[in-house]
Amino acid sequence: MKREGQIKVDSENLFPIIKKWLYSDKDIFLREIVANGCDAIKKYQSLCSIGETEDDGAKPRIDVILDKDAKTLTVKDNGLGMTEDEVEKYITQIAFSGAQEFIEKYSDKTDAENGIIGHFGLGFYSAYMVSDTVEINTLSYQNGAQAVHWSSDGTNTYEITDSDKTDRGTEIVMHLSADGEEFCDSYKLRNVLKKYCNFMPYEIFFTCVQDKKKEEEESAEKEENAEAEIKKPEEKPVNITNPLWLKAPKDCTTEEYEDFYREVFPDINPPLFWIHLNVDYPFNLKGILYFPRQTDKLQVMPGEIKLYSNQVYIADNIKEVVPEFLMLLKGVIDCPDLPLNVSRSFLQNDGEVAKISKHITKKVADKLISIFKNERSDYEGYWDDIAPFIKFGCIKDDKFYDRMKDIILYKTINGEFKTFSELPKTEGNKVYYVSSTDVQAQYIKLFKDNGLDAVILEHNIDTHYITYLEYKEQDIKFVRIDSETDEALKSDEGDKTAEADSEKVIEIFKNSLSEDKLEIKAQALKTADTPAIITINEYQRRLNDMNKMYGNMFGGMNDKAQETLIINTANSIIGKLTEFDEEKQKLICRQIYDLAVISQRRLSADELEKFVADSVKLMSLM
Repeated sequence: MKREGQIKVDSENLFPIIKKWLYSDKDIFLREIVANGCDAIKKYQSLCSIGETEDDGAKPRIDVILDKDAKTLTVKDNGLGMTEDEVEKYITQIAFSGAQEFIEKYSDKTDAENGIIGHFGLGFYSAYMVSDTVEINTLSYQNGAQAVHWSSDGTNTYEITDSDKTDRGTEIVMHLSADGEEFCDSYKLRNVLKKYCNFMPYEIFFTCVQDKKKEEEESAEKEENAEAEIKKPEEKPVNITNPLWLKAPKDCTTEEYEDFYREVFPDINPPLFWIHLNVDYPFNLKGILYFPRQTDKLQVMPGEIKLYSNQVYIADNIKEVVPEFLMLLKGVIDCPDLPLNVSRSFLQNDGEVAKISKHITKKVADKLISIFKNERSDYEGYWDDIAPFIKFGCIKDDKFYDRMKDIILYKTINGEFKTFSELPKTEGNKVYYVSSTDVQAQYIKLFKDNGLDAVILEHNIDTHYITYLEYKEQDIKFVRIDSETDEALKSDEGDKTAEADSEKVIEIFKNSLSEDKLEIKAQALKTADTPAIITINEYQRRLNDMNKMYGNMFGGMNDKAQETLIINTANSIIGKLTEFDEEKQKLICRQIYDLAVISQRRLSADELEKFVADSVKLMSLM
C-alpha cells in the first residue's frame, strides 16, 4: 500500500552540522551577515522607490562593531528591519529565504532581484560557526512597529521579547565562542572585511570599542594641551561601494584603471593593459582583466582573478568560470547569475557557466588581436610579458590557438619580431632557436656573422610550446642553435682539407680527449675564427629537459644527450695541428674542446679546475 509522509528535521541535530560544515572557510560568516544587511537596505530602498513607504533620508550604512572585552561582534544595518511576525517567519525557519519571498512579491514593481544577494535562507545561521549565542535587535520601517529582541544559544529553542531599539534596521550581536575568539582581533576582522566585503554596495564602517575609546582619550588629552581645537579624523568606510567595473568602459580613464589595479592587487608595477567586460545579454557579466608585467622572465608568474556575485566576493581563481590559462592575468569578474553558495560540481555541470567561460576567452582574444592590428609597436613592446600567457593558453585550448596563431610573435637574435609565417626557416623547414642568450652567445655570434637568424625562446614554457607547435604544424621542426648547427654553418666552398687529413685530425682529437661517448666530425665551417663547436642531439636533450622538469618521471633517462664535436678544418690552428708534437697536440685539443664546451654550457667545478691547469701548462710551452 502506498503511503506518503513528511520528512522531519531535528534542529538540535542540525546546528552542529551548520557550525562545522555550512562553509569550508569560517571567515565567510562575516560576508553572510554583512550581505544580509545589504539586502535589508536594498529592500528598504526598493519599497521607497515604489511608494510603499517614505524615505526618512538616513544614509544607508552598515556598522561592524567589535567589543574585545565582552567578546561580541555586532553587525548593524539601517535597512527595513523586521516585525515580530517576520522574525518568527524568517529567522526561526532554517533555509526559508526572506529575500526570495521579497523578490517574488515585488518582481513586477521593482528591480530588487538585480541587487539582492542572499537566496537560500542559511546566511544568518553562519553566525553560529563562531558564536555560542546570537542576539537580534530589530525595528521595522512600518509605522507604529514594536522593536523586537530575539536570542538563541544554538539549540532548538529561542527567546523573543520586546526591544528598546529606536532606530530602523537590524543589529546582529554575536557572542563569540572559543572557536571564534580569533575574531576578537581587529586587524584580522579588517582583513576579512576587505577580502569579502570590499565592494559591497553600501558603506561599511568598522569600529573596535577599545580602540575607539583609546583614540577619544588621546584626542581629548591633545585638545587640553592645545590652544586650538584639534580636528577629528574623518570617518571612512572600509569598502568601495562603486567599483570601477560598474562604470561604462567609455567613462573610465587610464588613471582610474591603474588606481583600481593598485587598490585590489599588491603590485608596484602598473599593468600593461586591460580588458573591461560589460555584458548584459545573454548573461549578466561585468569585470576588468589586467595583463600584469612578468617580473620573472623565466617562470610563469601566477595571477589572481577574483570572482564576485552582486559585488560580493565568492572566491579566487575558479577555473570553471575563468579558464585556467587566464589565471595568469589579474582581475575581477562580477557575475550576479552565480549564487554565493556556489559549488565546483555545480559550476562544472552548468551550461551557462560554460558560455561565460567561452565568452571571456573570446573577449581576451579579440582584445589582443585588436592591439596587434592597430598598435603593432605597442604589441611588440608587450610581447615579453604576454608571451607566456598566450602560449600557455594555446597549449590548453586549441580554439584559442586557432584565434591567436597569426598574432603570436617570435623575437629573433637580430631584434626583430616575426609572425609564424615570417619565421626564418632553413632547408627542411627547420627553425633555429635560442633557449639562453647568455649560454649560447657564441653560437649566436656565429649565426650573426654568417647572416643567419634564429628565434629566442628562453621561457620555461617554450619547451612545451614548441613541442605543441610541431604537433599542430607538422611541416615545421624547431632545432636549438647548438643542435645540427653544422649544416647551417657548413662552408659553401667545401672542405679544403683532404679526406685523409680530416681523418688524421679526428684521430688526434680522439686520442687526446679520451671521451668515449663523444662523437667527433671534421668539416669546414663558414667562420674560420672558431676552431670547433659542439652540437647536441635535439630529441634526446628535449626528453632530458622534460624529465628533469617533472622530477625524473620517465626514469632512467638522466644520461647526457649525444654530443658531437665539430672540428673546423677552415681554422688555422686546426690546419697546423699535425705540426706539433704529441704533448702539445693533447693540450691544444683539450683546450679547443673545453672552449667549445664553454660556448655550449657552464663547466663544472672539476672541469673548470682542469681547464685552468691545462691553460697554464699550454702557455708555459709557448
